[in-house]
Amino acid sequence: MKCVAVFPTPLPDDPQKWEGWSKYNSTNPYERLCLDAQQNPTDELIEEHCRELLRWWQKKLPLKNQPSNPVAQLLRAGLDESSRYLTEARMELLDPERRKKVDAVLAAEAEQQAIAEFNKVLAFSIADGGLRPEEEKALQRFGADHGLSEEKVLQFIEAKLKETGTTRVVPEPEVETETVVAATASDAKSEFLRVLQLSGLDSESMTDDQRDALINIAENSGLDPGDAEDMVDEYLEEIDRKQIAEITKGKGKPTAAVGPNGTSAVKAAKVKVVDEPVPATSARPVLSLQQERKRYLNFSNSLGGQMLLIPSGEFIMGNPFPKAPPNETPHFRVAISRFYISRFPITNAHYEAFDPLHKSKRAPATGDRHPVVYVSSLDAMKFCQWLSTRERRKYRLPTEAEWEYAAKGTDGRRYPWGNFDKRGDLANFADKNTSFAWSDRQIDDGYAESAPVGSFPRGASPFGIEDMAGNVWEWCSDFFEQYKPAPKADPHGPPSGAKRVYRGGSWKSRFASLQTTARSANVPNFSCNDLGFRIVCECES
Repeated sequence: MKCVAVFPTPLPDDPQKWEGWSKYNSTNPYERLCLDAQQNPTDELIEEHCRELLRWWQKKLPLKNQPSNPVAQLLRAGLDESSRYLTEARMELLDPERRKKVDAVLAAEAEQQAIAEFNKVLAFSIADGGLRPEEEKALQRFGADHGLSEEKVLQFIEAKLKETGTTRVVPEPEVETETVVAATASDAKSEFLRVLQLSGLDSESMTDDQRDALINIAENSGLDPGDAEDMVDEYLEEIDRKQIAEITKGKGKPTAAVGPNGTSAVKAAKVKVVDEPVPATSARPVLSLQQERKRYLNFSNSLGGQMLLIPSGEFIMGNPFPKAPPNETPHFRVAISRFYISRFPITNAHYEAFDPLHKSKRAPATGDRHPVVYVSSLDAMKFCQWLSTRERRKYRLPTEAEWEYAAKGTDGRRYPWGNFDKRGDLANFADKNTSFAWSDRQIDDGYAESAPVGSFPRGASPFGIEDMAGNVWEWCSDFFEQYKPAPKADPHGPPSGAKRVYRGGSWKSRFASLQTTARSANVPNFSCNDLGFRIVCECES
């Protein structure tokens, strides 16, 4: 039912700069008048749009005497037919009874279209012979976004499973490699033990503040504070025993005095997993996951963009898998404080509310809901400053750590949606519609270049953030530097540099470049046709 044509005022004289003129003979009377049926336009708005469109076409009538003119060839039949079609649409929408019938027909068509699209996604979901929990959750979200009730979605899923003999399955967890100890999401104790092991702290080097920070991390993961205290004590005792054994065997420096608590004072002999201790995570009040979600609700900004909460947490940043690219290693543990991030990249329509002149820079054949491109990191930062002033909130580009955490969550997945690849329903990348040497000719994602945001709901991250893989690269605030093997809290990268980082891959990328750890960078004033951005809003204390 929704009409995608915008209605700028005044209407652009050049039809190439505005798609609304081409809707004059649509079967949908709302579309003919460039109206959105879902917004229930008033009679006054119907009259205004009809009047402006008739005036626009009237100015083009002299082109009928210029058949060789390219604009006349573009407009063609509209020069004769537009007046009739627009007038008919006006009469249909101003009559209450006729309009009621139109609305009913459009609602039925929209539902049928939503069901057809849903069935396509459902077919993709069970193509490999099973329906995973994350895929069913994505189906529920897709149905809700397209106006289908939860009950209907469940009915469609059950019917399809019965028809095809497909069953619901739970994929086996992937074993993490290298220094990361395997742990299931439900095993909070194993996860906390991994945090302790990666900290590299012992009873001599651990400060009270660091101990409190670790206990807070455990509590946020669902552990009882008393159990966490016991685990820290047991861990420290084990580390001390290992250090004393190393010294006794003569593998360290000459034996030194042992402190009152029985620990060695010889630091050179200590077994370290990482180079630095885990710093305190944040000066903000420590809240449980449930408390954060209750206090910091998702919201829509003044442009209509959805901002979703990313709760505080910890994750492994960088690529822990074998043969990882050099700029994605080494991997290390990062603690992140809560923040909001936009569900989608910033669109043409949202950016042009800040810079109307950008409309002339749009990539060819892209509409309002396509991600904005041809913006440098400096342009993106100016947009954030403008929006911050407009709303009295603090908007900015995400840090690299925030971006990667929002994309991969805490389970170390390769892609925002999980670990499976080579599917055209997950992201927009270099497929059969593109002509690059690396294009995958076996897959069709439906788009030759960029896609409207939200076109791949099944590729959402664990936090429900969409389009983080493919479509367009996204600027981050960090200047580029090689990773350093040390745990960090809310890292922001170096204060200056020659290049700024962008993440996520684009419609030009091969599938492997869509991994959550993939990085690229360029000079801050660089812009191109597959690079955009999304925004972060800081949580108030």
